[in-house]
Amino acid sequence: MAQDYYELLGVGRTASPDDIKKAFRKLAMQHHPDRNRDNKDAEKKFKEINHAHDVLKDPEKRAAYDRYGAAAFEGGNGPNGPGAGFNAQGFDFGSVFGEIFDEMFNGGRSGGGRPGGRADMRGQDLRFNLEITLEQAYGGTEATVRVPSSVSCEACHGAGAEPGSKPQQCPTCHGRGRIRAQQGFFTVERACHTCHGAGQVIDKPCKVCAGQGRVRREKTLKVNIPAGVEDGTRIRLSGEGEAGTRGGPAGDLYVFLTVRRHGLFEREGPDVHCRVPISMVQATLGAGIEVPTLDGKAARINIPAGAQSGHQFRLRGKGMPIMRSTQRGDMYIEITVETPTNLTAKQKELLKEFEKAGKTSPEAEGFFSKVKEMFGGDD
Repeated sequence: MAQDYYELLGVGRTASPDDIKKAFRKLAMQHHPDRNRDNKDAEKKFKEINHAHDVLKDPEKRAAYDRYGAAAFEGGNGPNGPGAGFNAQGFDFGSVFGEIFDEMFNGGRSGGGRPGGRADMRGQDLRFNLEITLEQAYGGTEATVRVPSSVSCEACHGAGAEPGSKPQQCPTCHGRGRIRAQQGFFTVERACHTCHGAGQVIDKPCKVCAGQGRVRREKTLKVNIPAGVEDGTRIRLSGEGEAGTRGGPAGDLYVFLTVRRHGLFEREGPDVHCRVPISMVQATLGAGIEVPTLDGKAARINIPAGAQSGHQFRLRGKGMPIMRSTQRGDMYIEITVETPTNLTAKQKELLKEFEKAGKTSPEAEGFFSKVKEMFGGDD
């Protein structure tokens, strides 16, 4: 009885095409005869998993197998049927490992066996650096950007051929976009050197785009910036990169954000810090003051009598919005007590009288008392 194809590949019957492909690649590398020269069963196992993959990767064949089992492929299409040998026996190494080598050495952008190799003709991704203010990061905004890029040629509608003509099938690869070359034991697939993977050649290229199907132009785009973005946030605009050649898909545009340094506020994650100077009198007697916030409204805080520099006040929910959340950070107000400068003679006299009236700086007095003790007491 033939072994179940799903069991051969080690996947379940509900496995996705990607799961099946990953399982096959792993097993193919493991059981490849060239890596198992002392194992006579490796070649047989290799052919079995290859046949199972050929069936399960094709939606129609997979549906037939799920319904009828291996009987749906009796008559020479199994792993031991005609043409089932390895290498000298007719086994096509290139067809089995073409996709594996492409993904290993070409970054997975070989076109995946699709006629015309459209994945190779995909436009490049673009990067755009955008600077915004802290207020814009706080409330979110819509920015307009102008990006130099390649766009689809309007004259030929991206085809690359003169209006009235059309691309012809490549005579070298016969429309596949890829050719095979024998290199010793291996058969390796490469992009066709005649059509550069397009599968088509153009006899009469478009005069506007010189057959590329795209032209250089500056695009104006709207970028939606959500509230709470941070320095270095990346926003992806799908399909807004460079147009592909000859009708290939466009790349993506990545907008990288930089939040400009603010004159009053300093951000730490979702929290915002602000240093507020107050007078010596306000710190001594206490006072109620208004401080700015990022939403443009003033918030009132009450400074207790005897407040010192560095004292912090926390305003809950007055910080930055947190992306993909309804929560907000907090705002911290740190006061700085200013020392009076440019005093008049009368002001100086009043301060001297104030000092004579009594001890008003317990922390300073305690500090100098300890210093005095350290260096010999009253001597």
